[in-house]
Amino acid sequence: MPQTPLTHYDYIIAGAGAAGLSLLARMIASGKFSHKRILLVDKAPKSTNDRTWCFWEREESFFESIVFKSWPLLWFHANGFSKKIDIAPYRYKMIRGIDFYNHCFELINSQHNIKIQYGVVHDINSNGNETFLYVDNVKFTADYIFNSIIFDKPAIKKTEFYLLQHFKGWIIQTGKPFFSEQEATLMDFRVSQHKGTAFVYVMPFSPNSALVEYTMFSEQLLDKFEYDQNLRDYINNWLGCSSYTISSEEFGIIPMTNFLFPKTDHDIINIGTAGGQTKASTGYTFQFIQKKTAEIVTALDRGDSLDKLQTTSPKYRFYDSVLLNVLATGKMSGDKIFTHLFRKNSPGNIFRFLDNETSFLDDLNLITTLPTMSFLKAGLKEIL
Repeated sequence: MPQTPLTHYDYIIAGAGAAGLSLLARMIASGKFSHKRILLVDKAPKSTNDRTWCFWEREESFFESIVFKSWPLLWFHANGFSKKIDIAPYRYKMIRGIDFYNHCFELINSQHNIKIQYGVVHDINSNGNETFLYVDNVKFTADYIFNSIIFDKPAIKKTEFYLLQHFKGWIIQTGKPFFSEQEATLMDFRVSQHKGTAFVYVMPFSPNSALVEYTMFSEQLLDKFEYDQNLRDYINNWLGCSSYTISSEEFGIIPMTNFLFPKTDHDIINIGTAGGQTKASTGYTFQFIQKKTAEIVTALDRGDSLDKLQTTSPKYRFYDSVLLNVLATGKMSGDKIFTHLFRKNSPGNIFRFLDNETSFLDDLNLITTLPTMSFLKAGLKEIL
């Protein structure tokens, strides 16, 4: 039988990933929540460098102190087209998972009002009278639960799309200087597009080391050996590097879907991918999480209703749905779409568009650089 709750919390944060830890770190930094009882729950401690987050940014970020590396110059490659881009005033930044975890938990462990509970999280619920979850069959209640856990794949309607962005990366070490530290590769589409939109990015840490990551947008995952084979082929054939060692690796899966994740359920506030903060058409998540968690902290401090938190505007949901339609139905391959974008637009315009920060005139100028017929067909289908 489930046990009765031992205590009640003001806030429970379910999931110690990018969203949950970003929210908690911002609450601590504000200095406004030291009198609140807060519980952080997750299945296990964070002790490995299991992922990296990359993003572009003009100013210093909230997590600037743990940015591992940043680059002012980016390469874009596709068959028959290569371009080195100076992205000023932006820089492309990387935060390593282990640095993020260590930083956040150092903050958390310095607070007397925050408790950490490890175990299997299940049955998160809010019925109007009580908001609660169970961790290994122990019940915890709260005024609010901020949830970043997706328990099941959402039920996708015929009018919705659900692709996977799946990736595997190696950090490689070379015996002699090989990389230019100031130049990263954002996208290299000169790999096979046979099974889906595929590209590689290369993030140099030093002349002798870099993260090389193979990424694909498709409905199905690859067999495990295929990720390794594609990485080996790229390093050998396109980087021209035959002598290297692999110091670590990472693997991840991000949903790319126009399914509208519920923002709230009574006093459960969904955050991260569970709250719709993954951009449907690209999989970018980290910066959208930062915007949302900052908004939540401000709302809590002011006593504003969390039901009024902003969601992605209908305009950008429409754009994302159109692009997913084009990709999922094969109207145009992803490599050709992004090649048109980077061939004919400045990096600043592209970044603002992908950050959901453009005016309608900006959108029109960018959209007209894309092949009209494929996107017109997809757009009409989404409207109808």
